[in-house]
Amino acid sequence: MSGAALIRVEGLSKDYVTAAGAFPALRGVDLEIREGEFVAIMGPSGSGKSTFMNLLGCLDSPTRGRYWLGDRDVAGLPNEELARVRNRHLGFVFQGFNLLQRASVVDNVALPLVYAGVPRAERQARARVLLERVGLERYADSLPSRISGGQQQRVAIARALVNRPRVVLADEPTGNLDSHTTEEVMSLFSELNREEGITLVLVTHEPDVAEYAKRVIRFHDGVVVEDRQQQLRTAQRAGAVA
Repeated sequence: MSGAALIRVEGLSKDYVTAAGAFPALRGVDLEIREGEFVAIMGPSGSGKSTFMNLLGCLDSPTRGRYWLGDRDVAGLPNEELARVRNRHLGFVFQGFNLLQRASVVDNVALPLVYAGVPRAERQARARVLLERVGLERYADSLPSRISGGQQQRVAIARALVNRPRVVLADEPTGNLDSHTTEEVMSLFSELNREEGITLVLVTHEPDVAEYAKRVIRFHDGVVVEDRQQQLRTAQRAGAVA
């Protein structure tokens, strides 16, 4: 069951300066995401969904409005402080995996802990626990090029979780995967949300992927045009009962 509000935005707006003048990518968005939710963000290209995700990830700052992560207003923080928030409270999964090809799988997973100043022995131990959680412990010492695309995305998920973030943000995480591997990755996301209560916010343009979420928020022209709860997929219900 979802808990207290983990993300809250009020009047969130973002303008970009173009040769033709200011372009409003987001127009005064108000919404809450509660702890333990699994939310899919959808919308056509240019709808504002990626801008919204960048603001939630503290990768950009809003032009106007407020953004609370937990009980902290992070909307106006300087870049150095935003970097600390990203490292301590947020996990990221991207479409392109973004793994270091010359580093081992376990070192890739442990990378956020390097920036957090965690000693090497603890980094390695925590990374190996996460690799076991995503079913890749036997590949810990392999290079990313030696495993499949789906396995690389599982490594990226483990990396996103290693710093014990408050929320995981996934931007088109299945965009480079085939349908079978997409199902495996999304089933893992569902399992992490269901069994460990991890809060997930996922951007996707694929309806089949959005079906795994418990809530769908749809953007169009910089505003929210739909915000609805939905029933879980049949496979997920079966997994929850098993």
